[in-house]
Amino acid sequence: MFICLLYIIPYFCVLYYNTTMAQFELTMPKMGESVAEATIIKWTKNEGDSIKIDETVLEIATDKVDSEIPSPFEGKLIKKLFNENDVVQVGAVIAIISNDAGAAVTETPAAVVTSASAQTVAPVAEAVKTTEAVNFSDSDKFYSPLVKSIAKEEGISLAELDSIKGTGQDGRVTKSDILAYLPNRNKAAVSTAPVKEDVKPAVQNTPAAKSSMGVPDNTVLVQRPAVSVGAGDEIIEMDRMRKIIADNMVMSKHVSPHVTSFVEADVTNLVQWREKIKKDFEKREGEKITFTPLFIEAVAKAIKDYPMINVSVDQTGSKIIKRKNINIGMAAALPTGNLIVPVIKNADTKNLVGITKDVNDLANRARTNKLSPDEIQGGTFTISNVGSFGNVMGTPIILQPQVAILAVGTIKKKPAVIETPQGDVIAIRHFMFLSLSYDHRVVDGSLGGSFLRKVADYLENWDINRVS
Repeated sequence: MFICLLYIIPYFCVLYYNTTMAQFELTMPKMGESVAEATIIKWTKNEGDSIKIDETVLEIATDKVDSEIPSPFEGKLIKKLFNENDVVQVGAVIAIISNDAGAAVTETPAAVVTSASAQTVAPVAEAVKTTEAVNFSDSDKFYSPLVKSIAKEEGISLAELDSIKGTGQDGRVTKSDILAYLPNRNKAAVSTAPVKEDVKPAVQNTPAAKSSMGVPDNTVLVQRPAVSVGAGDEIIEMDRMRKIIADNMVMSKHVSPHVTSFVEADVTNLVQWREKIKKDFEKREGEKITFTPLFIEAVAKAIKDYPMINVSVDQTGSKIIKRKNINIGMAAALPTGNLIVPVIKNADTKNLVGITKDVNDLANRARTNKLSPDEIQGGTFTISNVGSFGNVMGTPIILQPQVAILAVGTIKKKPAVIETPQGDVIAIRHFMFLSLSYDHRVVDGSLGGSFLRKVADYLENWDINRVS
């Protein structure tokens, strides 16, 4: 489930001050080590508008999050250098703001508004020109802002773009598809295999070449049935975040053969221990301790025991990347109903207090839309707490490129048979279900089941006398 949200980037924009013209250059901020560009989705200010300190100037989006860029100073927007839906490199100048009402905009050097990689140098006028080259509204297909940008830069016409075979949802063209197409776009489409005269049916069960994701290039996507709209039915347009979640979920099921294993754990000791220490813990640490940090600690320990759960499969589908760090994501529901997965980095190196502080901080800032892109990247394993919705178990979808995700159900009291030296007795115990979905390409039932049982063992064998 690669995911996005709105948050504020405080003072991340690099500013250049021109003392003679009293002008500032607002640049695309750095939003994470792996984020090189962002799409402008909305200008909240127009040229000539006054801007106050910390007031939002524009909204941008990456494949991870949507973000608001505030102004760290007061002035007037005198020049927008990019349009909505333009893809802009990190570090590029996106607007000029003046604190002098009478100042005129100066020409922006071409070298400033360029790719962060400095491979090409083009003036802003050229960027605007390429933006207008193709009218994507003439197509009935959906293209992401990144795909549109690549098509513009490479001079790909709308008809040519429509002809590219996509591997995304409903045949959608992805970044990998268009990049794979570029080296061969000028070559004749000549097959090296013998050409048969008979026409094959549209749907075939023949072997196919693999795409970069390890998915057959000619995979036939199931056509969804037509849906009628009746009187009184309401049509709700998905927001951008929901569309990304939908794409990622379909992609994950398409890439990974999912298998789910279940165990039921007696967590009575865990529940009693938390109940015993939670007040002193909050008084001493200034933090409330929930069950989530306890689950994360148990998972981190189990990953140390079974490190092949902490892996990824490379894009060729033939190599396994064994992760050094144990970075555990925790799926969190947002007020909008969408989900986001902040990540506890190096969870195995932190004590319970440290994990608790990280969990509370990330959860609070997720609810207030203040997470940074770095805080939702780099996860190697994910936990989804379906128990928070009163569910006893779930079959979660893997967040690519991870290979496993754990769902923890609600904790319920139930009678159980307990073995004692005096014989079996029936007692009231606390139980919960744990369910692990894993990628059957690289995780078989033995590894997946053993790992899940180990997590349950750590929870069941919680030391009731442990010092928090």
